[in-house]
Amino acid sequence: MKIAILGAGNMGLSFSKSFLKYELIKPADLHLITRNESKFAKISEEFPHSKISTFDEVRELDADLIIIAVKPQDFQNVVDKIQFTLKENQMILSIMAGIKIQKIQKLLNHRMVVRAMPNSPTLLGMGITGYTSAEGISFSQLIIIERLLNSTGRSVYLEDEELLDGVTALSGSGPAYFYYIVDAMIKAGVEMGIDENLSKLFVKQTMLGAYHLMNNSEKSLEELIKDVASKGGTTEAALKTFEEKGLKEAIGKGILNAENRAKELNG
Repeated sequence: MKIAILGAGNMGLSFSKSFLKYELIKPADLHLITRNESKFAKISEEFPHSKISTFDEVRELDADLIIIAVKPQDFQNVVDKIQFTLKENQMILSIMAGIKIQKIQKLLNHRMVVRAMPNSPTLLGMGITGYTSAEGISFSQLIIIERLLNSTGRSVYLEDEELLDGVTALSGSGPAYFYYIVDAMIKAGVEMGIDENLSKLFVKQTMLGAYHLMNNSEKSLEELIKDVASKGGTTEAALKTFEEKGLKEAIGKGILNAENRAKELNG
C-alpha cells in the first residue's frame, strides 16, 4: 500500500511513524508533502527512505490512500495549490477538524472520503480516533483504514457524521483540558510553598494513579470521589469550592463551545 500525507505537521508525522513502526507500509511507499522546503532537512532525518515534496512540486500522486492532515483553515488554500488529478480508486482520509465529508468531496471533486478525528496522544500510540465514511466505501476498505488508525491507539466507527464535531470537542481537544487542570494544580502546590518540580511530580503521579484506579475499578466515578472525600475533610472542602465556583458547568460549557467552533470550521 502506498500512502501520501498532505501536511507533514505533528499529526501527519505521528501517523507516519505509527504506520512504519507496525510495518503497515514500507518507508519507500510513504510520500510526505509539506508547504515549504524549510522542513525538508528535519523530516528527512526522521524519514530517510521516504519521498518528501512541496505541494507545488506534485504533478501526479502515486498513492492508494491520501491523508489530509492540514489545518482546516488552510484546506481551501491547499485545494487551490493541488496540481494533480485524483484517480477514481484513490481513497481520501481527512483528519481535519470540522470539515465535513460533503465539503471535501465537493472541493476535491472526489467521492471516496473517510473523515477521522484523532487526538495528540497518537504521538505515543495511545490516541483515540473517531471516524466515519462517505457512501460507497466498502467494508474491506474500512478495515484497512481501521487497521491504520489502530496503529496510533484505538478507533471507533461512527455511523452519524454529526457526532464527529462532538468527538473533536471531547477527545480531539480533550488533552488540553487535562493539561489545564494539571497546570492549575501544580501552581496551587507552588503557592503552598512546594518546589515546582516536586509539585509536578505529586500532581502527575496522582493523575496517573487516578487514571489506573478509575480504569481498573468497578466503582462509578461518584463512588470513587466519595472514597476520597470523607465528611468534613480536606477533599470535601476543595470539592465544595469547585461546586460554588461552577467548575463542572464551566468545563461542560467550554466543551460545547469547542463543538460549536468545530461546526463553524466547515464554513
